[in-house]
Amino acid sequence: MYKRKIEKVLQSWLDDASHKPLVVKGVRQCGKTSSVMDFATKNFKHVVYLDFREHPDYKKFFTPNLEVDAIIMRITAAMPDAEIEPGKTCFVFDEIQDCPKARGSLKYFHQDGRYEVMCTGSLLGVSGYKTPEEKKEEEEASIPVGFEDIVDMYPMDFEEWLWANGIKDMHIEYLRKCLMDESPIEEALHERFRELLHQYVVVGGMPEVVTTFMETKQIGKVLAVQRRIVDEYKADMVKYAPAADKSRIRECFESIPAQLAREYKKFSYTVVRPGGRGRDYAGSLQWIEDAGIIRRCYNTEITELPLDGHKIKSEFKVYMSDIGLLISMLEDGTQSSILAGDLLSYHGAIKENLVADIFGKMGRKLYYYHKDGGVELDFLMRYKGKCFPVECKATTGNAKSMRTVLRHPEKYHVTEGIKLGDYNIGKKEQLLTLPMYMAFLLTEV
Repeated sequence: MYKRKIEKVLQSWLDDASHKPLVVKGVRQCGKTSSVMDFATKNFKHVVYLDFREHPDYKKFFTPNLEVDAIIMRITAAMPDAEIEPGKTCFVFDEIQDCPKARGSLKYFHQDGRYEVMCTGSLLGVSGYKTPEEKKEEEEASIPVGFEDIVDMYPMDFEEWLWANGIKDMHIEYLRKCLMDESPIEEALHERFRELLHQYVVVGGMPEVVTTFMETKQIGKVLAVQRRIVDEYKADMVKYAPAADKSRIRECFESIPAQLAREYKKFSYTVVRPGGRGRDYAGSLQWIEDAGIIRRCYNTEITELPLDGHKIKSEFKVYMSDIGLLISMLEDGTQSSILAGDLLSYHGAIKENLVADIFGKMGRKLYYYHKDGGVELDFLMRYKGKCFPVECKATTGNAKSMRTVLRHPEKYHVTEGIKLGDYNIGKKEQLLTLPMYMAFLLTEV
């Protein structure tokens, strides 16, 4: 079991005297169930686990009514070994999206107050997920607005990857001090973090993939697990998406590597299919985003805060939420090229998606800046109370757009910038250069 940041979130939830039943939502295969079950077994004498995807018949426990004592009576009749004791029992409802009435029962469990309930859900709220019968069931169940706490969970982020590889808090604190002092990192540590970053690009943060890598160190086996996960996502698209959108959703998803290969990576529907139009595919792309598989990065009108207030909704790039899954969608051999540091023109796309992975898993919304005159900044973010442009350079590129922006504060209202790349910490005038592996430390807002 890997150390995950969700552990602190779950503990804070339990420590809050006014907490409600918890719903942990996130993309499939990100580790929700294992994290919730690990926490529940450590904190409660009894855990009653119901997996509605594996056992659809468990839905009967919530029919014909949602009275807590009646639900417990039905559960114990079907599961005589289940031990249920007031004040010492936690119910875990896994894949709760498959049983709307179980989610509807959260209101009554909260009002009853004798038991804790923790839930996991994927594809929650995704358009077209339900069959007509399930939609009717969901409408009848009524989502318990105001009676549940919802938290998002992501695949393992880069810092969690570092923990899994034996990096200690003292090493990360050393990096934080170097960032604060703007001083170079010792060479031995610098090389170790570079190595771990290259491995993270190939492996990503899906827990099963990480385990496969840690146990075997065989990229072929890593790739097989990643491609199975991607195939499961595609199967979800076919199984759960609205009938009219099934093929379009898959086309959008499969176009992502080609979208990122373009010099200007703005998402183009003509790359999905020649002659493709936004009105035909917008809902399909939204489905993939709602499922947590991708993240959008919006262009902004100007380089000023608040970034969300200046975003251009019709202009965006699309990145995979997990960098390892993007790499698995490329041809065989890409992994060895990454580990060797040799990807030529596609290297920039990988670096951008890597930073999108790191920022996104930190909970940052993604923005960039592009004008037809030639100025393009890979990312914009709120940092230290100001708008900071961030450039990702595969090598020690000169960041021409960054220099242009910093030379004209009267026009762009930007006074400092950050360049991430394959080098150590340095500062030249208004531009702070950082090794790519330090992006996860840019948490200040």
